[in-house]
Amino acid sequence: MNFTVIIQARMGSTRLPGKVLMPLGESNVLGYVVSRCREIKHVSQVVVATTTLDHDDEIEKWCSSNDVHCFRGSEEDVLARYHECAKKYSSDYVIRVTSDCPFLDFDLATRMIEVMMASPSDILVCETGLPRGIAVEIISFSALNEVNSIGKEARHREHVTYYAYENLGSFTYVPFKIPPNLKHPHLRITLDTPEDYMLCQAVADNFINTNVSTAEVIDYLLKTPQVTRYNSHIEQKPVI
Repeated sequence: MNFTVIIQARMGSTRLPGKVLMPLGESNVLGYVVSRCREIKHVSQVVVATTTLDHDDEIEKWCSSNDVHCFRGSEEDVLARYHECAKKYSSDYVIRVTSDCPFLDFDLATRMIEVMMASPSDILVCETGLPRGIAVEIISFSALNEVNSIGKEARHREHVTYYAYENLGSFTYVPFKIPPNLKHPHLRITLDTPEDYMLCQAVADNFINTNVSTAEVIDYLLKTPQVTRYNSHIEQKPVI
C-alpha cells in the first residue's frame, strides 16, 4: 500500500500570515511538521502541497532547500489540490496533515495507519477527545476521488475530507479509539493566532528534540498551566 502524507501549506493565513515559515526552536513551523511526518511509519513519501500564488514561492524554495517533495495547486480548492497531488504520487491512501500542527503525533499516526492496513476502508474515523493539533486524517484515494467528484459545497472543497464525514453511510470506514493518556480536548496545540505561537514557542524551547513525543508535550502542558493559558481563550473558526 502506498501511503502518502500530504501537508497543506500556504503563506496567506488570515489570522497569522506567513505562520508556516515562522521560526520555531532551531527550525521553523513547517520544518517541525515535515520532520515529524517523516517519523510516521509505513509512509511512502511526504509531500508539501502549496498553492500556485506568487507568495507561496517561498514555500517551494524552502522545500527545495530541504529536500522535500513539493506540489502546487489551487489555493481555494484544497480538495482538488489534494486529489491532483495524490494522483501524481500514485497514492493508495492519503494522510492529510495541516501545516499549522507542529506537534502532530507521529506515533498516533502510525497506529492509525496500522489499523487501516489491518482493515482497509475508505476512511478512518477517530474517536473524539484529542487535543486540537495532534491528529491526522486518513482517506483512501478511491474515496478521495469520489468526494472530489461529488462534494460541491465550499466546506467540502476547503476541508478535503468533510464530505466523507458528512456522508459516512456512503463509505466504508474503520473506527479508531484514542489512548486514554491523549484524551485532553481542552488543550490547543495548533497555530492560528499569536497566542498559539507563544504556546508553540514555549514547547519548542522546553524540548531541544524536534521529534519529542506528543505524549511528552501533553505532559509538559498539563504541568505548566501558565503556558496553556496563553491560548485557552482562542475559539476555533467554525466550518461553514
